[in-house]
Amino acid sequence: MILIAVLVPWLSFFMRGKIISGIVCLILQITLIGWLPAAIWAVASRVQAKNKAEIRRVERKLSE
Repeated sequence: MILIAVLVPWLSFFMRGKIISGIVCLILQITLIGWLPAAIWAVASRVQAKNKAEIRRVERKLSE
């Protein structure tokens, strides 16, 4: 998923159901200068989502 976020950042957002972010990212990626920030944004967003999922998993485990 990280590879997709780097190569095709907008697709990374679409695959996670974040359509508006995907469209904004696609518009940003269309410009050559905007591709790098779009890729960084997509990777950071993916890592953040993964961390949130891990935190929820640990919280559920602790509440048992």
